[in-house]
Amino acid sequence: MFKLTSLNLNGIRSATTKGLAAWLAQHAPDCICVQEIKAQWPDLQGKFEQLAGMRGYFQLAEKKGYSGVGVYTRHEPSDIIIGYGAPEFDAEGRYVEVRFDTPRRKLSVISSYFPSGSSGPERQEAKYRFLDGFYPVLQRLKAERDFVLCGDINIAHQEIDLKNWKSNQKNSGFLPEERAWLSRVLDDVGLVDVYRHLRPDATGDAYTWWSNRGQAYAKNVGWRLDYHLATPAIAAAARTESIYKGEKFSDHAPLTIDYELQV
Repeated sequence: MFKLTSLNLNGIRSATTKGLAAWLAQHAPDCICVQEIKAQWPDLQGKFEQLAGMRGYFQLAEKKGYSGVGVYTRHEPSDIIIGYGAPEFDAEGRYVEVRFDTPRRKLSVISSYFPSGSSGPERQEAKYRFLDGFYPVLQRLKAERDFVLCGDINIAHQEIDLKNWKSNQKNSGFLPEERAWLSRVLDDVGLVDVYRHLRPDATGDAYTWWSNRGQAYAKNVGWRLDYHLATPAIAAAARTESIYKGEKFSDHAPLTIDYELQV
């Protein structure tokens, strides 16, 4: 089995003070894709270049205390791709691709952090620019190789993906244009929402993010914002899923899927 976890850290320094490293040592994933590292190179060096026996590969934001993504892996990659070629968003640290290529198969594990538009119209427009530019990246990748993209994509796709869908229809993360984009990724590009493939009807169990306001976590007023989006061959190898809701490392929960893959 190849155990793959995705987690928005909301700051790597904060998450590790809350027991993340010990949990990873016990949980023992083969890879963990992390988002919102919120650190610069001097913060990582000598401290977070490795985590629970895994080596990390990162794209950090130019802005301090902002964004940043990484992939920690136990396996030796054949190649590392930092960024996807969009200067505006590469500067924000939103894409790392770790490749495990063999003569028989080309396989990528990608950690990505999609922009949020919740802070205002300007950021929502940036989010739309990201989605517009990222769509052909996914098309090209799917034509070339198998992959699984893990990350906080800041979109709840269906009504069952958030608690209060009726009152959020005009809010970023559940806007019709965002949901339609994700539908096109699944229907036209041909990627698979792996969690939904395994748990098609899950509601409250599926949430991965909770606001820090109004006891949202205690009341399970959540959203499903974290995904594994995979090419069909990889999705077909998915066997089990879990969303860990024991210790709270950040405002997101770790999403893990076990794939019957040899890497």
